[in-house]
Amino acid sequence: IKYLQENGAKIILSTHLGRPKGEAVDALRVEPIAKRLESLIETPVQTTRDVIGEHVAETVASLQNGDILLLENLRFHKEEEENNTQFAESLSQLADFYVNDSFGTAHRAHASTTGVTTFLPSYAGLLLEKEIVALESLLHQPKRPFVAIIGGSKISTKMGTLTAIIKKADTIIIGGAMAYTLLEAQGITTGKSLVEKDQLEQASAILNFAKEQQKQLILPSDH
Repeated sequence: IKYLQENGAKIILSTHLGRPKGEAVDALRVEPIAKRLESLIETPVQTTRDVIGEHVAETVASLQNGDILLLENLRFHKEEEENNTQFAESLSQLADFYVNDSFGTAHRAHASTTGVTTFLPSYAGLLLEKEIVALESLLHQPKRPFVAIIGGSKISTKMGTLTAIIKKADTIIIGGAMAYTLLEAQGITTGKSLVEKDQLEQASAILNFAKEQQKQLILPSDH
C-alpha cells in the first residue's frame, strides 16, 4: 500500500466479512477493519456504506492521489457469491486494475475474485505470490517428515485436496467440522455436530486411500 501511495495511486480495497447472506448486517460492516488498517499503516482509510451505486461512484471520483478507500462488505449483495456478471462489471467500473491478494478466497468463483477479471487487467498480489511459492516447494520438494494440517467445515469441498495431500504428505491432521464426517464414517458417535451425511461413502474412501498409501491420518480425539 505504501508503495502505491508513494506512486500516486488511488487505492480501493474490497473484502467480505462473515456470512450475511446478501443482506446488510450492521454487526458485519467493515468500519472496524478500516480503523485497524489505519492504525497499522498510519494512514486514513475511508469507507463507504455500499460497494456499488451512485454514492460509491461519487466517493471514488473524489479520491485524491494516495487516498485509500475500503468498500463495504461485498457479501451484503447476494450477487457477489452468485458471481453475477452485472455486479462484477459494476465493481470493475470503480478501478483501472484489479489485484487479488487474498489466497484464502482465490479459489471462490465470486464476482470480486473471478467475475471482475473479465473486465479489468488482473494480477496476483505479493501475498498471493508468496503463498503460491511456498505451496510449490511443499508439493514438489517437501522436507520430510511432511505434516499437513487441514481444516474447514465441509469435507465435500476438499475431496480433491485431501486426495492430493495424502499422496504428498507423510501425516495428515484434520480439524474443524469436516473431521466429524470422517469420524462418523468410522462409526464414531458425533452427536449434533455438523456431518455431511451424503459424503459418508466418500469419507470412507478417503480413509481407505490413506491406509493404502500407508499415510497417517489423524482426527480429533477430544471431540
